[in-house]
Amino acid sequence: MNFATTPSHRIGECLVKVIDKNGNPVSDKDMVLNQKSHEFLFGCGAFDFLDFPGMQPNGDRRDKWLALMNYGTLPFYWGRYEPEEGHPNYEMLKDAADRLVANNVTLKGHPLCWHTVCADWLLKYSDEVIMDKQLARINRDVTAFKGTIDIWDVINEVVIMPIFDKYDNAVTRICNKYGRVTLVKEVFAAARAANPDGTFLINDFNTSPQYEKLIEELLDAGVEISAIGIQSHQHQGYWGEAKLRDVLKRFSRFGLPIHFTENTLISGEIMPAYIEDLNDWQVDEWPTTEEGELRQEKEWEEMYRILFADPNIKAITGWDFADGAWLNAPSGLITKDNRCKPVYNKLLSLVKGEWWTKDEVIHTNSDGIVNIKGTKGTYGIDGAEGIIKIGSEPSNVTVTI
Repeated sequence: MNFATTPSHRIGECLVKVIDKNGNPVSDKDMVLNQKSHEFLFGCGAFDFLDFPGMQPNGDRRDKWLALMNYGTLPFYWGRYEPEEGHPNYEMLKDAADRLVANNVTLKGHPLCWHTVCADWLLKYSDEVIMDKQLARINRDVTAFKGTIDIWDVINEVVIMPIFDKYDNAVTRICNKYGRVTLVKEVFAAARAANPDGTFLINDFNTSPQYEKLIEELLDAGVEISAIGIQSHQHQGYWGEAKLRDVLKRFSRFGLPIHFTENTLISGEIMPAYIEDLNDWQVDEWPTTEEGELRQEKEWEEMYRILFADPNIKAITGWDFADGAWLNAPSGLITKDNRCKPVYNKLLSLVKGEWWTKDEVIHTNSDGIVNIKGTKGTYGIDGAEGIIKIGSEPSNVTVTI
């Protein structure tokens, strides 16, 4: 790793004692240290790990995903997860989740409550029954995936929720009936009751003072928010350093961890500025371009470095791993035919290069002790039994060789 360019608050140390199988110190010996995982969550939508009926799994795409990411978002949109009441697509989501966890991926479920992609069958019920079913849904799904998925976007896009009028939906109904603070308080309480040790986010694309005001109201009402989710779907152009730093400053004041939850940067033509709702831009083809790919590489690198340098940021999630997903946009790190774009290789050079320890020779002293330093995460010594964890505080561990 490069200590000169890695933010100091991302670096920790551990005092390691190396012993043999008889308990004797392994003195004055060169050994090889390798990093196993990052503490920081480098993520992406993990939708490509879902095995839809009749779909041939794309092993090459999945391998590329796993080579870069340690954090994945799986879809729990109510209308798709449970298109028929009482028949959720549990097995497909659980199979995908289990495969990812087996590859040491931390998972997040998205979302438990949202007015978009809501279950249409809810509309036949009264507001009171809808609320009961919403809370029951949260209890059911958080409980069912506890231990596999322990991070959730509990409620999505609350700022616009009460005034959303593109179509009737059950969640906007109960948001208006009970008020947004009460609704958020209830859904967070349901999630935390189902998994007291879980990490629960509020998530929004609206980064204006309206979102800040909402968070203030929720904290004043005693809502236990684990982290603030910030979306940045930049189909209409890169935010740039000034806006990024402004958003970080304004939302850091709450003293809560921040996750950049849904992020897209385009490697083709930028969406016109007059489009107010990104979903209104419907095109049959949206090709990636050579010029756009170089721009995307530069923008993602700058954004990664700015966010990784901010101590409040705990996770960065790119939304589309491959082009042609949401809105058919060229927003992926790879193309539709799985070619790695420059941005993929650049991010890999950061996550598994500049901020990563590989094949570092270390040397024990006369007592078999060596102090190791590196990016927070887990490490192993080649040929030794035992995991070395580097965290926020200096630690001590013994490994056996």
